[in-house]
Amino acid sequence: MDTLPIIDITALYRDDPVARQDVADAIDQACRQWGFFYIKGHPISPERIAQVQAMAKAFFALEPDEKLKIDITQTRHHRGYGAIATEQLDPALPSDLKETFDMGLHLPADHPDVLAGKPLRGPNRHPDLPGWEALMQQHYLDMQSLAQTLLRAMTVHLGIATDFFDLRFQDPVSVLRMIHYPPRQTASCAEQQGAGAHTDYGCVTLLYQDSAGGLQVRNVQGQWIDAPPIDGTFVVNLGDMMARWSNDRYLSTPHRVVSPLGVDRYSMPFFAEPHPDTVIECLPGCHSDEHLAKYPSTTCAQFLLSRFADTYAYRREPEAVN
Repeated sequence: MDTLPIIDITALYRDDPVARQDVADAIDQACRQWGFFYIKGHPISPERIAQVQAMAKAFFALEPDEKLKIDITQTRHHRGYGAIATEQLDPALPSDLKETFDMGLHLPADHPDVLAGKPLRGPNRHPDLPGWEALMQQHYLDMQSLAQTLLRAMTVHLGIATDFFDLRFQDPVSVLRMIHYPPRQTASCAEQQGAGAHTDYGCVTLLYQDSAGGLQVRNVQGQWIDAPPIDGTFVVNLGDMMARWSNDRYLSTPHRVVSPLGVDRYSMPFFAEPHPDTVIECLPGCHSDEHLAKYPSTTCAQFLLSRFADTYAYRREPEAVN
């Protein structure tokens, strides 16, 4: 248990039921044993990754005042720029040594959900960089499609309809994030990590990481192992919503980022999360008289907001923001 599995998902895009079943079996095994795996054979091109990464580097290189024009702490729906130490993923450690950009499904100001003041619903807030918005909007949609392809493969062993997740991911609250981790020597103290140990909040995460390294995953024996970058792959991991849906049959695994020495690290996670009103409760085939449902029913929005309050100080403040 010291190496994450690598799964070729090419067959999920072909009309070969036997090969698709083999991929579904491999994903199921990885979800049960690890909650983490790599995928290759996906349709996101190296050219696209290079374009998005170049845009991210250009954004994070802007002056602080320019980035703070879209300060995430000044929005109700959690979009925009998060300065260094805005997040504290591990409450036992100092706030994280990273800066971020978050975007979601764009809903205009006159959308009924926005007018109703529903949480996590609203317009994106983009920097003023040529080509940024169009590129990021397309990448968001393509990553959402890839996530739902993986989720369809998971339905086979979860005993639910193939379109179960598709129906619940209409107008989702999925998040595309860009992250910049400054070199470790810039930390405020020795204990400050790039990202403290945590589990993800949502359903499934797809992560692109650059060549700097630093991602570590805790295996079932409690040991921290490296999850090094592998060209052409995404790291996939499950979040707490999937653990709740599957009654912990599928693992939401702690992980962290130890910022590398001497270099900047850039990563691009996509957090696939369903429509905010989606009910998150134990799936019918994941509990029995011997294995009772472990978690109470909640909704996507309720659960995310509770986790945000734990992670972001600004989400705990009662004052209204725009």
